[in-house]
Amino acid sequence: MAKRSVIPFGPQHPVLPEPIHLDLVLEDEVVVEAIPNIGFVHRGLEKLVETKDFKQYVYIAERVCGICSFGHGLGYCESIEHMMNIDVPRRAKYLRTLWMELSRIHSHLLWLGLLADALGFEALFMQSWRLREKVLDLFDMTTGGRIIFSVNQVGGVLKDIDPSMLKIIDQTLTDMEKELKPITRTFLEDRLVNSRLRGLGVLSKEQAYIAGACGPMLRASGVPYDSRETGYAAYSELNFGPIIAIEGDSYARVKVRLAEIMQSFEILHELISKIPQGEISVPVKGNPKGECFIRVEQPRGEAIYYTKGNGTKYLDRFRLRTPTTSNIPAMLDLLKGCQLGDVALLILTIDPCISCTEREVHETNKDVCIYPSNYGESCIKTGNRRVSF
Repeated sequence: MAKRSVIPFGPQHPVLPEPIHLDLVLEDEVVVEAIPNIGFVHRGLEKLVETKDFKQYVYIAERVCGICSFGHGLGYCESIEHMMNIDVPRRAKYLRTLWMELSRIHSHLLWLGLLADALGFEALFMQSWRLREKVLDLFDMTTGGRIIFSVNQVGGVLKDIDPSMLKIIDQTLTDMEKELKPITRTFLEDRLVNSRLRGLGVLSKEQAYIAGACGPMLRASGVPYDSRETGYAAYSELNFGPIIAIEGDSYARVKVRLAEIMQSFEILHELISKIPQGEISVPVKGNPKGECFIRVEQPRGEAIYYTKGNGTKYLDRFRLRTPTTSNIPAMLDLLKGCQLGDVALLILTIDPCISCTEREVHETNKDVCIYPSNYGESCIKTGNRRVSF
């Protein structure tokens, strides 16, 4: 029987863009178990609800993470608006959806570049990030910011997009579609990429569901679930459906994300052709009272936003469960039985956003906690109540 040894992996690694630490239990070069140790970039942002009023907190929510910035602001605003029964103008909903889908394209292209770099494919890395720059330029043109652009507010959005800008966005997306096709062919057909990804880190449909996976990680295993179908923002007025693959391996996760970029192009073309005229925000009167939780499909999967108001301008509680929180148990399943040399690549295929995950508050004996259950659900505990969704 091979002798077991424990070696540290991370928190710094040349392949990974953020700090993640695992203790790997090995038999020879095979991983038997992976034990995560997170919290290196914890900032305690949720506690700031005690000192920032519910309107100011939009800016805090958007700074949980740079890549997922807009979606965090959207999820927070939607939860407050539902709690206060605020009817957001249709144009504001369309503008939110436009920036959300651009954020999805930006995030997936960022990840594709990182994956190419991990494979040693520098030309593919540069081409992926060259396209990403075009999305950042669109953000700059429409909001004045490239990464964190702070256009969400409770009751709508702060900035409008005029018809000339919409025309530029539409044409830029058309050009990007053409430029993405050779990149897609390389990722899906190149012998090097195939040899490293096919059959690596297989997660079955049942395993993905039981582990509580979400986003492309879940859909690459054949589960057709996409939170956008709940109809938040303007998604109820757009035509789309979950993109799935059945292989469940690292190659399938690449295939799903590439297809989602193309789907986002289609959604944005439809949105631009249908965007209504009108106001972009409504006045907000009063203070939030009650509880609400909202699901938003971030690029990495379903994020959950819980807010609890007490009738004053300061919330009692804001709680965020990020997609990576749900995908970590599935990642640990993937690592069991893999070769030590494949660990970094497998971690990268779940597209972990450690900054989002570690900025959560992990406390016991609190009135509210959100966690992934053992049955593929996400649950909220409030006192003695347990709500699954």
